[in-house]
Amino acid sequence: MNLAKKKTLAQKVLKIGKRRISFVKSRIDEIKEALTKQDIRDLYEGGAIIVKDKKGRRAKKKGKRKRGPGKIKKTVNKRKREYVVLTRKLRKYVAELKKKGELSSEEAKEIRKKIRNRNFRSKSHLKEYIGNLRK
Repeated sequence: MNLAKKKTLAQKVLKIGKRRISFVKSRIDEIKEALTKQDIRDLYEGGAIIVKDKKGRRAKKKGKRKRGPGKIKKTVNKRKREYVVLTRKLRKYVAELKKKGELSSEEAKEIRKKIRNRNFRSKSHLKEYIGNLRK
């Protein structure tokens, strides 16, 4: 009797490839009588069906997955959002000071360049810088 059908059934039950399945020759009569998936499971547990180890590089266990900076996408948008919010706030404050006449247009232009280059951490940092300009 051809055991290819039994091998296919075993493949589906054990969820492995056909090449990894081998039957014990001394127990082939039992294997021939197996009809259901449960029969195959019982034969596997009984030792009539043997599963060979994987070959090659894939058999080696893969290491822990790396989650480096290249894998994280969320932070870029957050960083950009923070930059946009801060920049708008600082530019608005500089425009307000310029309108009041506390800053000349040249000073405002220089400060705007520094805002663009992210020289200021916060509005209070900008105020401190402007205070030092006055001295």
